[in-house]
Amino acid sequence: MNFGYFCNTTNWTHKPYHELLDETREITEYCDQNKWDSIWYTEHHFNHEGMESCTNPLMMGVDAAARTNQIRIGQACNVITFHNPIQMAEDVALLDQLSKGRVEVGIGRGIYGREAVNLNIEADMKDQAKNFRLFEETLTILKKAWKEKFFDHKGEFYTYPSPDYVWQHDMSKPSEEFMDMKTNVMKKISVLPQPYQKPYPPIHQVVDGIRSIEWAAQQGLNIIMWIPTVKALKIKFEAFKNAKSEAEKRNVPMGEGISLVRDMFVADTMEEAKEKAGEHMVNYMRWVCHWRGLGNHMDPGEELPETKGKLDLLNYEFLHKRNMLFGTPEYVTDKIHELKSELNLQNLQVWSNFPGVKHKDCMKSIKLFTEKVMPNFKNDIDTEIKKVS
Repeated sequence: MNFGYFCNTTNWTHKPYHELLDETREITEYCDQNKWDSIWYTEHHFNHEGMESCTNPLMMGVDAAARTNQIRIGQACNVITFHNPIQMAEDVALLDQLSKGRVEVGIGRGIYGREAVNLNIEADMKDQAKNFRLFEETLTILKKAWKEKFFDHKGEFYTYPSPDYVWQHDMSKPSEEFMDMKTNVMKKISVLPQPYQKPYPPIHQVVDGIRSIEWAAQQGLNIIMWIPTVKALKIKFEAFKNAKSEAEKRNVPMGEGISLVRDMFVADTMEEAKEKAGEHMVNYMRWVCHWRGLGNHMDPGEELPETKGKLDLLNYEFLHKRNMLFGTPEYVTDKIHELKSELNLQNLQVWSNFPGVKHKDCMKSIKLFTEKVMPNFKNDIDTEIKKVS
């Protein structure tokens, strides 16, 4: 099994930002030195509340690339609808070159309205259909820019190169590769650098609904999911497997191409895990469920009792049994074995720096997970290596 750390940087206590960065670096360097497979940074904007405080996962990745040697560096995710696709393509490729091919590209459509309307009005979440068209077109441009020496694109939102632009320079040799030789009008454009990994780094879409899961499979993308229970995940894993099998004309194994994010806090006792991080995790989930409600936490067909407020049932006991890896190393190990048994899970991302958790407690949790949980799955890795050889 591959283990990644999902570094959803938070600053609920509003500490000086440089301290937050120092803490994130400590997590990054520890995971690299202790053979974690990957680390993932997030993108959120305007979050003065402190729930999510990282605005640029690619810049965090540059810092990580300079401080690490082996860990893969991911974004979960780049909200590509907010960005100019050419600049995004260049930035990802540059990070891939700096890290010598250690990039995992995470992409998403965005979830918060105040981010979208202030960063790219075309991505406004109120028009989901338009948001998706923008997402799809941006992804198409990214792939073209990474794969092709020179490319062109004409779509609803972007046209490259700009129409009727005449290029003529004494030090630029005219070429039919990118221009009309009679008029010098540019017909194609190039992006530098191109990625270190060919044709481009692995791409992972953050998904939730079945339609998005199937679309990602049809496009040859990997996916990342977060909240659902094991029973609900099974339906989603099967949907991805079936769509990917049909698209690729082969029997895709269950779990292939899927990463699951789980909230994790390992402690010496079950009570300590709850005491040091339980309410902080619940508080974060109150933030998320303000929009989503509790539906993502429910088993298929489950009906919850009606309450006056939509989040009245949201507490530690409600969440813990559904999707939290909170507890002793033995408990967490058993829950991961369940994920492997039921879903053939191959890629697990965990996070523990919840808003309000003390950094020293977070680091102790990561170390316990590294020393007492991950080794229980070493045989899985050895077995997979033997199968390949």
